[in-house]
Amino acid sequence: MSYTIETITERLGARRVGTLEATIDWLLTDSRSLSFPEETLFFALTTKRNKGARYIPDLYERGVRNFVISQEDFEELEKGEGLEKGEGRMEKGEGKGMTAQPTFNFQLSTFNFLVVNNPLKALQKLAEQHREQFQIPVIGITGSNGKTIVKEWLHQLLSPDRVIVRSPRSYNSQIGVPLSVWQMNEEAELAIFEAGISEMGEMRALTNMIKPTIGILTNIGGAHQENFFSLQEKCMEKLSLFKNCDVVIYNADNELISNCVAKSMLTAREIAWSSKDAERPLYISRVTKKEDHTVISYRYLEMDNTFCIPFIDDASIENSLNCLAACLYLMMPADQITERMVRLEPVAMRLEVKEGKRGCTLINDSYNSDLASLDIALDFLVRRSETKGLKRTLILSDILETGQSTTTLYRKVAQLVQSRGIDKIIGVGSEISSCAARFDVEKYFFHNTDELMASDILQGLHDEVILIKGSRAFHFDLVSDALELKVHETILEVNLGAMVANLNYYRAMLRPETKMVCMVKASAYGAGSYEIAKTLQEHRVDYLAVAVADEGAELRKAGITSSIIIMDPELTAFKTMFDYKLEPEVYNFHLLDALVKAAEKEGITNFPIHIKLDTGMHRLGFSEKEVPLLIRRLKNQNALIPRSVFSHFVGSDSPQFDVFTRKQIELFERASKELQDAFPHRILRHICNTAGMERFPEAQFDMVRLGIGLYGVSPIDNSIINNVSTLKTTILQIRDVPAEDTVGYSRKGHLNRASRIAAIPIGYADGLNRHLGCGHAYCLVNGKKAPYVGNICMDVCMIDVTGIDCQEGDTAIIFGDELPITILSDVLDTIPYEILTGISTRVKRVYYQD
Repeated sequence: MSYTIETITERLGARRVGTLEATIDWLLTDSRSLSFPEETLFFALTTKRNKGARYIPDLYERGVRNFVISQEDFEELEKGEGLEKGEGRMEKGEGKGMTAQPTFNFQLSTFNFLVVNNPLKALQKLAEQHREQFQIPVIGITGSNGKTIVKEWLHQLLSPDRVIVRSPRSYNSQIGVPLSVWQMNEEAELAIFEAGISEMGEMRALTNMIKPTIGILTNIGGAHQENFFSLQEKCMEKLSLFKNCDVVIYNADNELISNCVAKSMLTAREIAWSSKDAERPLYISRVTKKEDHTVISYRYLEMDNTFCIPFIDDASIENSLNCLAACLYLMMPADQITERMVRLEPVAMRLEVKEGKRGCTLINDSYNSDLASLDIALDFLVRRSETKGLKRTLILSDILETGQSTTTLYRKVAQLVQSRGIDKIIGVGSEISSCAARFDVEKYFFHNTDELMASDILQGLHDEVILIKGSRAFHFDLVSDALELKVHETILEVNLGAMVANLNYYRAMLRPETKMVCMVKASAYGAGSYEIAKTLQEHRVDYLAVAVADEGAELRKAGITSSIIIMDPELTAFKTMFDYKLEPEVYNFHLLDALVKAAEKEGITNFPIHIKLDTGMHRLGFSEKEVPLLIRRLKNQNALIPRSVFSHFVGSDSPQFDVFTRKQIELFERASKELQDAFPHRILRHICNTAGMERFPEAQFDMVRLGIGLYGVSPIDNSIINNVSTLKTTILQIRDVPAEDTVGYSRKGHLNRASRIAAIPIGYADGLNRHLGCGHAYCLVNGKKAPYVGNICMDVCMIDVTGIDCQEGDTAIIFGDELPITILSDVLDTIPYEILTGISTRVKRVYYQD
C-alpha cells in the first residue's frame, strides 16, 4: 500500500523541506537493509549507541531521497556540522591524502526531509494511522516465550484459507512492530503480530499500533525481568495489549496469569484453556505423549475432538493449545484443525552459515518461505558476501500460499533479486519456472528438486555465497547436504543471536556515552573470530581487541573495518600493524622507543596507540612514577598519539578483593588524569573488564572491555547468561561390553555391570581434556547423562549409554544449553576461558542467528 510524501507529511504533522514528488512503499531504519531506494522513507533514529542521521549521505548516494529526521539533527545538517554543501566532505581530523566522501547538494527538488520532534514516535504514529485503514482480524501475541512459534504455527494452520500478514521473524520491539504493521495491504485478510517488551510503559505504543482484535498470552517467565518489580507487574503490563480485544486466549491453569487476567478487568471474551477445570471454555481432557508425537483430546462448545502434533515437549504442547484456541475462535472446522495440526513443522528460527564445497559459503534458511523472510535472508546474504569478494547465488523454490498471483509475486521476487545484486538464481518449482523471463541474471530453472539434483548445476558452483531458501515441501535439505563440506563429525555451533543478546545485556549497564571494546582474541574465545567480529561490527561496537597482529591482519583481510587493538604487540610485527591500521598497546619504554623508530622510518605520523598502566597486576604496564617521563617522551615525537590509557583489574569478580580494586581505581584515576591533562585531545580511559562493568559501575570512565561475558559466562558466579557455543558430536558405534571387562587404553575403564558403550569422534586433539575421562564427567545423549569411560583418546572417546534410548548417528552434547560449560570447568578446577579457547581449529564451526 503506497502513500504520497504529501500524505505522510500531513499524517506526521511534519515540516517538509524539499519539493521532490515521491510515493513511499518501504520504511527503513537500518541503512544496511536498503532494497528499493526510490520508494523508501528512511527514519533517522537516534539510539543510545548510534545516530541514524550520520548515514543519510551514504543513503543519498545509494538513491534514497526521502528522510524523517529530528529538528536537532536537521539543524546540524543546515549548519554544515554533519555535512558540508558542495561536492564532498571531510571529517575533522582527516589528514592529507584522505579521500573526501561524496555527499548531496541542497537543491530542493532532489529530496524531502520531514522534520519532526522524534523520528521513532513519528515511525510509530505512521504505523498507527496505517493500521486504521484495515478492518480485519488482527492477532496480537505477547508473552515471555513462544511468541514466534505460535505466530508461525498459526500461519501454517490458517494460511491455506486466507491471505496473512505477519511479523517477520521476531520483529516485536518498538522499532520492529511498526515495520511489521506497515506490511498490511489491501489483500490481507488476517494479520498476526508479536509484541515484546523489556520494561514498564512500553506496551502502550505497541498496543496503539497493533490494535489486536484477538489476544494471545503465551506465558510469563524471567526474560527481561530486571526492569520489572515482579512477575505480576510484568504480566499486567503485557495484558494491557488486550484492553480493546474481542477475545483473549490464555492458559487458565497458570495461576499467575489467571489472577492477573481477573485483576485487569478486561472486557474481552475469554477462551481460557485448562486441563484441570472442565468448566473452562476450552477443556483439555487428555494429553498422551507417544514416542514421536502427542495426542491431545479437548472439549469446546460441548463437542469432543482430538488432534495430534509431531512433538512431545511441553512447550510445543502449550503452544499448540494457544493455536487451537485461536483456530476455534476463527471457526476453523475441527476436522481441518486435526488434519493440519499433524503437519505442523518446527520453527528453526535460524540462518545457518556453513562451509561449502569448492570455496563456497552456504546460508541455509529453513525458517520459512515468504517474501518478507526472503528479503531478510537476502540482506543477510549481501552482508556475508560483500567483504569476501564472492559471487551471490540464490537457490529458491516456489513460494507457496501467499495469496498473490504468480505474476505479481515473482515480479516482486525479481525486483528483490535485482536490488540485492544477486549474480545467479537457481529456481525450483513450476510457478517460479514459469516466470523465468523476469530474472535478468544468470539463471537456471527446474520443475522440482529431483531435476536439480540430477543435473550438474550444483557441481559447477564454486567461490560463491549461496542462499538456500525453500519451502519444506521441496526438501532443500538434500540441496544443502550436497553442497556442504563435510570434514569432521564434531562441530561447534555458535549462536550469533545469543552473543548479541549478551552484548546488549552488558550495554544496558553502561551510560549512553560509554564506549565498548569487545575481546575477540584467541579466535574469539574459540568461537571463530571472523563471524564474531563481523557480527560485532554490524552492531557497531567501538573497538575490537585481539592478542597479536596476525590475528588483526586476518580480520582486516576478511573485510573487518572496525578499530582493532593489539593487546600483545610483537617487535617483529610493526609493519603489519602499520599496513593494516592495527592499534597496539604500549606498556614500557623499550616498546615505545622501538615503535616510534619504526613509525618514523615509514613516514607515519599520529599513529594511535593505547597506553597500559600497571595499577596492581604487576604483569605489564607503566608505573605511576613513570608517567611524567612517558609524557615527555610522547610530546617529543609525532609518530604516535595516545588514543586511550587503560589498566587491568586484579580481582573485580570477587568481593574479597574489593578494597584492593578500589585502590586500583584511585591509582588509575590519578595516573590517567595526569596523562590526559598533558594533551589537548581526548584520551579514552578504561579499566573495567566484564566483572568490573557489573560490580564497579562508577569506574566506567570513557570505555569498558567486554570479554567472557560476551560469550555467555558471568565471571562473577560462573552462571550462564545466554549460551553462545555448543560443542556436539555423533555416535560412531555402540557395542555391548560384559561386566568386569575394561574399556580404552591401559584398561582404565573398569565395568562393574554389563554395559552399552558408545564411541564418539572427539578426543583431546579436539580440545576434550583427558582429565574428564574415567567417569569424572559426562556428556548428554538424548537428554541423558552418558559418563566418559576409560581414558580419553586423541581422536575418539567412549561413553556409557546403558539405559539410554539411542542409536548410532545420534548426537552427543559435550557442552551447550542443557550442559553448561561451567560444569566441565568446575570438574577440571579451571575457568571456562580455558575450555573455550582449547577447542581445536579442526573442529568445524557452524554459525546461526536465532
